[in-house]
Amino acid sequence: MKAIIAVAAVFVLGLVTFLTLRAGPQDKSKRPSPPATAQCALANGKNITVDYSSPRAKGRKVYGGLVPYGEVWRAGANEATTFVTTADLMVGGTHVPAGSYTLYVIPNAEKWTLVISKKTGQWGTPYPGADSDFARVDMKASTLPAAVENFTIAFDNGANGCTLRMDWETTRASVDITKM
Repeated sequence: MKAIIAVAAVFVLGLVTFLTLRAGPQDKSKRPSPPATAQCALANGKNITVDYSSPRAKGRKVYGGLVPYGEVWRAGANEATTFVTTADLMVGGTHVPAGSYTLYVIPNAEKWTLVISKKTGQWGTPYPGADSDFARVDMKASTLPAAVENFTIAFDNGANGCTLRMDWETTRASVDITKM
C-alpha cells in the first residue's frame, strides 16, 4: 500500500511540475498593474532607469484613499520600484552615489517625501524600515489639469539633468535630479 501511495505522489508531483513548466514564464504585461520603465539620459553616456508596475485608478479615490496620506507607499505595484543610476547624482539637493536603490514615497496633500532605500529586491508592500533608508528627499506636489488613470513615473529632461515626476489621479509629485 505504501508503494502505491509513493508512486501516486511521484506521479502527481511530476504532473504538477510538467504543467507548471508547460505554462512558461508569466507574461507580466497582462497583469492588472503592468510593468513600466522610465529613463533619463545624462551626459557622457550615464543614465537613470526606474522600473515599476503601473496600477490603474479604476474609479477609486487614490490619494487619501487607496494610498493613505502620511504613510510609506511603494510607488507602484507588484515588485518594488527600482532606481538604478550609473552616475553620482544630486536628488533634490541630496548626494546619491551611482548604484541600485528601491524607491518609496510618503504622499501628503501639499508635499511628498521620496524615500531612497538601500535595500533592493523586495516584492509586495512591506517597507523595510527607516534603518534601510539611504535618504529622504522632499518632493513638490502639484495638481494636474486632468485626471491620469495609470500611475506613471517619467523624467523630463533639463539642461543639467532631469526632473523625476510621478503622476496619478490629479496629482503630480516631482523632484529635480542633476549629475555630479
